[in-house]
Amino acid sequence: MSDMGEEGAQMYHLDGNAAAGVLAEIFAFDMTSAQCTCAGCGHIGPVGGLRFYGGQMGTILRCPSCDLVQMRIVSVPRGQGQYWLDMRGVALLGINTGKTR
Repeated sequence: MSDMGEEGAQMYHLDGNAAAGVLAEIFAFDMTSAQCTCAGCGHIGPVGGLRFYGGQMGTILRCPSCDLVQMRIVSVPRGQGQYWLDMRGVALLGINTGKTR
């Protein structure tokens, strides 16, 4: 196992749409279009616009403005349907399910 460090990890990031699969396993609607507000800098944008870093340890989504970690998603044990979700970097999450009353 190699430790790429901060510089190496930044070279391999994708946008948050790359997390659509794991998010679809947890949420019953398209989370990539949900609007999130960064707890660090206040940047508002869709989850699909966050920077995605993925690997064996899980999924990391970072703010494209200040690089604060917005979400951490880990499947434990991997692939068995149990997830741990840390969203302490998201101050507010706006979700449009497309349903009306």
